[in-house]
Amino acid sequence: MDIVIMVAQLILGLTILVGLHELGHMLTAKWFGMRVEKYAIGFPPKVFSKKIGETEYMLGLIPLGGFVKISGMVDESMDTEALKEEPKPWEFRAKPAWQRLIVMMGGIIVNVITGIVIYIFLTYNYGESYLPAQEVKYGVVPNEIGKEIGFQTGDKIVAVNGKPLEKFNDVYSLDALLDRGSFYTVERNGEQVKIPVPVDLMDKLADKEERMLFVQPRQPFMVDMVVAGSNAADAGLKPGDFILSVNGQEARFFDEFKQLLEKNAGKQVTMKVERGDEIIDLKAQVEPDGTIGFQQKPLLNYATKEYSIGEAIPAGTEQAFGVITANLKGFGKIFRGEVSASKSVSGPIGIAQIFGDTFNWYKFWSITAMLSMVLAFMNFLPIPALDGGHVMFLTYEMISGRKPSDTFLENAQKVGMVLLLGLMAFAIFNDVFKLIF
Repeated sequence: MDIVIMVAQLILGLTILVGLHELGHMLTAKWFGMRVEKYAIGFPPKVFSKKIGETEYMLGLIPLGGFVKISGMVDESMDTEALKEEPKPWEFRAKPAWQRLIVMMGGIIVNVITGIVIYIFLTYNYGESYLPAQEVKYGVVPNEIGKEIGFQTGDKIVAVNGKPLEKFNDVYSLDALLDRGSFYTVERNGEQVKIPVPVDLMDKLADKEERMLFVQPRQPFMVDMVVAGSNAADAGLKPGDFILSVNGQEARFFDEFKQLLEKNAGKQVTMKVERGDEIIDLKAQVEPDGTIGFQQKPLLNYATKEYSIGEAIPAGTEQAFGVITANLKGFGKIFRGEVSASKSVSGPIGIAQIFGDTFNWYKFWSITAMLSMVLAFMNFLPIPALDGGHVMFLTYEMISGRKPSDTFLENAQKVGMVLLLGLMAFAIFNDVFKLIF
């Protein structure tokens, strides 16, 4: 069922984005009087099709893309027979270069608009929930990567790249992780210490075993839900209890409590618990994995910033274009050799895992908005067979006044298709490799 939910979200998200992208091409083509032969979501084999007017509308079985077939255009269909004849008035090649440019930009523009609109909608409806930096009174707890970077338990992060930290989540901002020369400023034992961000941090965070956050707020906690029939329930632990110590060792914070349980895995421990005005002792058997069977409730106070529609428009737009900026910085790191392509590139399996195995509307639309901006960015790359390749050749034509020959465009399209198929194969192989290893 978990896999079904992931795949269903992937298919729904891609169907929405691809459908809108190709709609952008189709509407602009029809606007300029071009004949659109086919509008397809998904690739053959055909599941459903219906011809309305001059256009066949098709739904394909393979939901990993789509296409629009415009008469007189060299595209991925490689249907070049009609190009041997003189251009007809309704064909793509018969129209002025500026019209053809708008048609090729149509899908990219629609994806950008889609991403912006979704981000604005989410910002307006849900606001922004965040943990104020001042609430992280007890510092942070680093995992192995955090320790490698130089963090220590109890460090209080006061600035990122010299800018005072207001929202704790900015610790994981792409400016911090992708900018060259990034650093954190922490308060440690009354002194301020600068911790540089290693250039390969994104590589380490992409590893399958290390996807968790490298530092997390140190959390005081209380017992929330106790699992029925668990060792915690057998011990008499109840929601609302505060665990003070384990085997006489202080456990005020959840990281301390977790470490003490892991140290005593498979053994019985004595916990000192505060319940109302009482302090009681409870004995619990620890499972081999270092758990006893309850959920903790963190006791740090989160804040929510509400947005009016006037505030949500610039905030959502900034968030959308932040995805583009992040992609540019990510490509820069790949080209500079600071991160490996194999850890940065994901195919359909990787994207499905991002959606996750539970359905949440906010998360679904957040990821869909992000993918819409990524799709716009990737399609704008000047690679033949992508919209950006067509834009590149049309821009050359408009500047030079000379149109590349149909033969040249046909060969460029073939090269682009080989590159895209190779990239897709690499992404899928990479997904499978990461899944197994």
